[in-house]
Amino acid sequence: MGFCWRGERGSRPCWADHYMPCHAGWVGPTVPLCIYGFCIMMRPLEPFLTEFLTGTYKNFTTEQVTRQVYPVWTYSSLVLLIPILLVTDVLRYKPVIILQGLSYAAAFLLILLGSGVRSAQLAFFIYSIAMAADVAYFSYIYSVVPPHFYQRVTSYVKGAMLLGYAVGALLGQLLVSLGGVSLYCLAVVTLASVSIALITSLFLPMPETNLFLQGTYSAKQGSSVEDSHNSESFSTWAKSVRTARHVGRMFRSLALDCKKCYSSVAVLFFCIWSATGRCGFYQVVGYTQLLWVYIQPHNFTAYNGAVDGLGTLSGAAATLAVGHVSLEWSVWGELILGTCTFLIAGSIFLMDLTDNIWISYTFFFVFKTVYMQLSTICTFQIAKMLDRKRYALVLGMNSFVGTILQSVLTAVVISSKSLQLTIISQFIVYGSYFVAISLLFTARGVYTVLHTKRPAGGNQDERNTNLPEASHL
Repeated sequence: MGFCWRGERGSRPCWADHYMPCHAGWVGPTVPLCIYGFCIMMRPLEPFLTEFLTGTYKNFTTEQVTRQVYPVWTYSSLVLLIPILLVTDVLRYKPVIILQGLSYAAAFLLILLGSGVRSAQLAFFIYSIAMAADVAYFSYIYSVVPPHFYQRVTSYVKGAMLLGYAVGALLGQLLVSLGGVSLYCLAVVTLASVSIALITSLFLPMPETNLFLQGTYSAKQGSSVEDSHNSESFSTWAKSVRTARHVGRMFRSLALDCKKCYSSVAVLFFCIWSATGRCGFYQVVGYTQLLWVYIQPHNFTAYNGAVDGLGTLSGAAATLAVGHVSLEWSVWGELILGTCTFLIAGSIFLMDLTDNIWISYTFFFVFKTVYMQLSTICTFQIAKMLDRKRYALVLGMNSFVGTILQSVLTAVVISSKSLQLTIISQFIVYGSYFVAISLLFTARGVYTVLHTKRPAGGNQDERNTNLPEASHL
């Protein structure tokens, strides 16, 4: 049996004169993309990365890892995110996905073979390139499958990534706890996994169109036709001027798209939670291992991988459950975000202030599960309210704003030139950060519920016309 690898509908012959209906070509690009996502996220070393860096393999101090190594990827992501976002659409996604695979492979190769703080910093800089390229992975599928398959392929693609991360974390835990495997071997397995992902990315079909810069290419093509007829009469300077004008049109188009996307109050608030939540999540996840080292020092057989993997699986289950909840998210969504964010804040405080590693593990599990569920709510609502062509733009901008906040937070609480808080004090700041987000969205949610007009005798369509998502700034 066979299936189509392109976007047309129909049937294609395969061996032995058998036929198989083509589901509009969504299978072809989705299969290698899911394999790529699974392999690129199956990184068994990551739950033990702090132990690897501070242990006998690298002999870094906890202070060096906290102040000099980990902050590099935060600051680098801030610089790289917007350029990679723009290049992603111009290059039509696949080259940037390949770049992501190369970056992960190079980063873990440096972590495995490099020595010294400078080498580790370079590894985390390259790692930040891979992180910034996530926007290509999440946007690629929308450019190669028909819109009516978006929901299905999105669930498959995101599920593959979550499953890959969970399998990697649990595999690392099993190898360390039961197999007595060294962390060096986990680094080798991680490098092999991301290398397989890199090879898989080469087989992704190349999109024929772009998503949110399509309008600017007609002008570019027009100028290229003009160049072909007047190539001898125009100087290099004139061509540069036209190029500059095209770039100007591109940025004006992006600015107009941003204005349209964020003009809805409902979209704006979901984007605010997406950006601020992303900032807090990566800060907590990035420094949790240092907290666990503080609570239980030099514990090689720590259950970091098991907790991280099970938390990811639980978050994936919660993500699937959200899709089956029947609720007017446009009315109750902000209030749910506010109240559940308070649970996140409470989990951070409890995992920080305890002396028992198992209590800390338990509340990290709760933290990750609740965050992934709320993140899915935001993603679903943003995607529902936006033109799919603008989804990559909004995703990139939300990530950029979140990275700005994360850089500021890192500079304030971690940098050697600022407060230099202890790991316990850092997590008190992170918990307080989520409390502030919770208060904002709880207040906004109460306002939305109280001011939403819901006529008792009206039908659903009449109620929808009164939802706050239609309001504009």
